Amino acid sequence: MTRKTAREIAIQLGFAAAATGEEPHELLDRFFEKEHYESLAQEDELYAQYPDEKQLTYITRLVTLIDEHRDEIDEQIRSYARGWRLERMSKTALAVLRCCLCEIMYMEDIPDSAAINEAVELAKGYDEPDTVAFVNGVLGGYMRGRAES
Repeated sequence: MTRKTAREIAIQLGFAAAATGEEPHELLDRFFEKEHYESLAQEDELYAQYPDEKQLTYITRLVTLIDEHRDEIDEQIRSYARGWRLERMSKTALAVLRCCLCEIMYMEDIPDSAAINEAVELAKGYDEPDTVAFVNGVLGGYMRGRAES
């Protein structure tokens, strides 16, 4: 499994956690039960390979950090998504933005440019071109704002 695949799984789990309000550790435990994961693999090739320990640690860390820092991450999204309320944004775009900003803000071992590039590429798989441009614009604005401070 690649880091990109692990990131996409983390985005889907972040989306699910936000939608259900389920605690991340409960969601992760249930999601990565071997039997459940194998059933997912039959439906979507994204789940064809069970994550190894390193990938599972990355996914768990990312999903947990997004949950722990959602308020701070969402504040950054609000700051750079001028004229947009979170409630009006595509739920997948919001999950991608949260994941990317979490990596930039709280995961020093992930290069910012890699996080942004992957976020934009993943957004292309879920949303329309206008939404992908929106995701790219918010992330670009955040990086410019961070460079200025």
